[in-house]
Amino acid sequence: MSEVKFMVIYPTPADIAAFEKRYQEEHVPMAVEKLGGKTKFIATRVLGSPQGAAPFYRIAEVFFPSMAALETCAQSEGGKETLAHAVDISTGGAPIFLIAESETFHFDAP
Repeated sequence: MSEVKFMVIYPTPADIAAFEKRYQEEHVPMAVEKLGGKTKFIATRVLGSPQGAAPFYRIAEVFFPSMAALETCAQSEGGKETLAHAVDISTGGAPIFLIAESETFHFDAP
């Protein structure tokens, strides 16, 4: 089954501790509360890269059952407020916003 997801990719913040405090205490609760229609929210902290320093610090993925559900959320007051907050907390530069279709493949563990 494919899903639609909205991704926010954050550059490395100017002050990681300050970013994490706002991300955990303000942004994640806001996203959970105000992003209507979502089916899943994954917040990933990038640990590194085989090519050296990672160009990004965090990647947030918000899943929706359809493009229509994502668009409805993005047009809502809660969606607009949450997107504006994502920009506000991103002190390492502007975050990158992407919309993608996700397919999941499951494998049995050996």
